[in-house]
Amino acid sequence: MSEHFRDVSPEASELQPVLNGLFAEYAARYGDYFAKDAEVELTEWYLPPQGLFIVLERDGKIIATGAYKPFDAHTAEIKRIWTDKTLRQQGLAARVVQELERRAVLAGYSRIYLTTGFRQPEAVRLYLSQGYDAQFDLQRDPEIYSLPPFDGRLRFTKALNVALGKSA
Repeated sequence: MSEHFRDVSPEASELQPVLNGLFAEYAARYGDYFAKDAEVELTEWYLPPQGLFIVLERDGKIIATGAYKPFDAHTAEIKRIWTDKTLRQQGLAARVVQELERRAVLAGYSRIYLTTGFRQPEAVRLYLSQGYDAQFDLQRDPEIYSLPPFDGRLRFTKALNVALGKSA
């Protein structure tokens, strides 16, 4: 079994079924909740040197993805974390996050920012397990964040250990 990371364009044809599946999964969890303020995404945000889109492949098949784009001059924003449904709970998403952090440091970023939805407890557990700081009250029912004045996004931050080239 051979696994490796590979950089890709977010517009690569091989990636489209994966992204379509990711967005279908979001739709199944949230319906049109986030449609009112859908994000505008530009391909160039995910291209080096300021951004990155990677896939984790096993024997030539995409099994996980992740990306980052600039949030500000010192902060990368992680996006598009996805793992094949049949391979979840194997640490693949954590490996993707760690690779994105490593590459963000190499690109000159010192912080990471990300959001996940209020109905993704597995994502919350992932980010907490990777040392991210929740910017919301973990003791509250996450559904509260779907109501005004909140926007449904659970925010996380993390300082990167630039000196070591690893996350702190």
